[in-house]
Amino acid sequence: MASVRTYSDLDVAVRSDTSDVGEGPVFDPRTGRLVWVDIYGCKVFEDDLSSGRQTVTEVSMMVGAVAPRADHEGFVAAVADGFGFIADGELKMVDQVLPEPNLRMNDGKVDSRGRFWAGSNDLEFASGQGRLHRWDGESPSVVVVGGLVLPNGLGWNAEDTVMYLADSYANLLYRADFHPEAGDLGRFDTLAETEGPGVPDGLAVDVDGCLWVAMHGGREVRRYDPTGRVVGVVPVPVLQPSSCVFGPDGRLYITSARNGLSPEALARSPLSGSVFVVETGTTGVPVQPFRA
Repeated sequence: MASVRTYSDLDVAVRSDTSDVGEGPVFDPRTGRLVWVDIYGCKVFEDDLSSGRQTVTEVSMMVGAVAPRADHEGFVAAVADGFGFIADGELKMVDQVLPEPNLRMNDGKVDSRGRFWAGSNDLEFASGQGRLHRWDGESPSVVVVGGLVLPNGLGWNAEDTVMYLADSYANLLYRADFHPEAGDLGRFDTLAETEGPGVPDGLAVDVDGCLWVAMHGGREVRRYDPTGRVVGVVPVPVLQPSSCVFGPDGRLYITSARNGLSPEALARSPLSGSVFVVETGTTGVPVQPFRA
C-alpha cells in the first residue's frame, strides 16, 4: 500500500475576506498574474503576487471560470448563461447555451489545442442535469457528456492522452481517453470514489500523472496517483478549499470559499476565501490559453 505524504509547507498567497466562492485559478502567461473568480460574487481577480496589487473586474452574472486568450486581450469566460469574453471590464455574451434560469456554468479549463471545456449544473444540483461542454470560440458550443451532477475540476495528463473530471456531488473522479486533434473523448470511467470528509472540487494535474484535488468541506487537497490511490495530502486551514493550479514557480496555489459558513465557523477559519500556496516537489502540466 502506498504511503501518504503530508505537504505542510503552506502559506497565504492572497489574503481575502470578501470572496464568497473563490474558484478557477489560472496563471496568465501575458502578465504573470494569478487569475481567479468569485462565482457568486460575480468577480474576476487578477493578482500580481510580487507586488501584492490586485485588479478586480465585476461581471454582470455568475462566473464559473475564465482563461487568458492567446491572441487577444481579456479572457474567455464560462458564465451563468454560457460562454463569452471579458475585456475592458465588460462581458460580451457569445454563446448563450444556458438560457434556463435554473442552470449555470461552473468550472472550466483550456485543452492543449486551445479549446475551452466547462461543466454546467442545476442550481439545486439535481442529479443528471450536469453536462460537460466544449467551445472553440467560433462554432456553437457542444455538449460532450451529459447525465452528471456537478461537473467540476478538469485536467489532462502530460502525454495528452487522458482527460480527468471531478463530479462533486457524485463523489467521483473520472478518466477518459482523450484525442487532442479532434477534441474527442472516450467513455468516462471511474478513477476513484472519493471518501469524506468533503467532496472533490477543482483539480490540477502534475507531470508525474497525479491529480491534486481540492476537497470542498474537507480541509485538504489530496494527491491521487494515476490508479486512483491517495498518495499525498495538503492540510488547509479552512473548511472549503475549492480548486488549485500549479504556478510557473512550480508551487501549488489553492483557492477557497466562505459561502455557507456561519459567523462562528468564519471566526474559526478567518482565512476562508483566501488563496494559499504550498511546495509540492513537482510541477504541473502546462495549462494553455484560449486560441480564439
